[in-house]
Amino acid sequence: MARVPTKRLPVRLERGPDGAVICRPRYAVWETTLRCDQRCRFCGTRAGAPGENELNTEEALDVISQLAELGVGEVAMHGGEAYLRKDWVTLIRAVRDAGMSPTLVTGGRNITASNAQQVADAGLAGVAVSIDGTQETHDALRGVDGSFESARQAVTHLQNAGVAVGVNSQINRRNYRELPQLAEMICSMGLYGWQVQLMVPMGRASEAQDLWLEPYDLLEVIPLIAHARPQCDAAGVKLWPGNNVGYFGPFERVLRHERSRFGHSAGCGGGVISIGIEANGDVKACSAMASNGFVGGNVRNTRLSEIWAHAPELRFSRDFVLDDLWGECRSCYYARYCKGGCIWTAATVLGRRGNNPYCHHRALELLRRGKRERLRQVEEAPGHVRDQGRFELIVEDAPRDWIASLPALPEATAAAR
Repeated sequence: MARVPTKRLPVRLERGPDGAVICRPRYAVWETTLRCDQRCRFCGTRAGAPGENELNTEEALDVISQLAELGVGEVAMHGGEAYLRKDWVTLIRAVRDAGMSPTLVTGGRNITASNAQQVADAGLAGVAVSIDGTQETHDALRGVDGSFESARQAVTHLQNAGVAVGVNSQINRRNYRELPQLAEMICSMGLYGWQVQLMVPMGRASEAQDLWLEPYDLLEVIPLIAHARPQCDAAGVKLWPGNNVGYFGPFERVLRHERSRFGHSAGCGGGVISIGIEANGDVKACSAMASNGFVGGNVRNTRLSEIWAHAPELRFSRDFVLDDLWGECRSCYYARYCKGGCIWTAATVLGRRGNNPYCHHRALELLRRGKRERLRQVEEAPGHVRDQGRFELIVEDAPRDWIASLPALPEATAAAR
């Protein structure tokens, strides 16, 4: 789930009796309900109706207590739409009272002046409102006429209530060429930040073939994002690339300097700096991941601290070794630093983690050889929450007219043209 950090929280490092470093999550991203008032074409969870066996208020309050014990600094609530829970204000206040920073990710369709003030009074520290393009594009992607205007109004209501507001954008084939227009609009809204994340074909998005980015599209997408960075800096808007935006091409420093303590991508942060919780209490390293194969336990029968410390599904990145990688990622020069990038993206498109075709460096290396990669779906998703289809990668000759149409690259990579 995309979210714009309100601030960079300090890394919490402790050492056990054997001297080994113990990781503590800084961020929890919590899907509090699957209930939703929009029908986004790219929704990975197929949100709409409430999920089965969602946590009740008492159980949710216990989760908040456990997150505080675990040392979490920020709890980002989302859905569906978190505001469709009757107890959402209670949960926000409980997060604040537990000493953590409560934030919210929302489409904003039913954020009013009244409920914006309610959550501001409850201690809501920041909100990321989703805006995915110009009005026509946004409404088409969100499946609701008027969604764009509702999101704009939500930004105003929250700002008037004194809440810091940022924007999230899911980048796909319908909207990526609108990035310059979107950047101009966002820089005029008085926001603290803007996070961009690539759409991944999971859930409802697996059926939206016209929206799928091809791996080779990154040769256009990444320069567009990078070119927005100076504009955002000048407006005081922090442009945050999501974890599946990258990696290690000529724009890596532009994208990630002052956004990462390393100044570059350092692999998936799920299970290292973040923890994800589903509406039914299932726990994962990252909220965006599929349920199948990535759930390490459930808060109803296992303490969060136990799941965090011991579940293999939450330790992928902590226990990383190079042999976890395969395909192009295994032989990559940046393998030990990038670690295959976003686990969610790789596992969704190829069925297993460790080989991520959505990589700018990889697309450039293929281009040097006159090649490019594209996806082909070989099996449709069954239609369940957080489901996945099955894809294969096709490596093909890059058409000369397409190569000629690509945006200008720094001199070091221009020879590929």
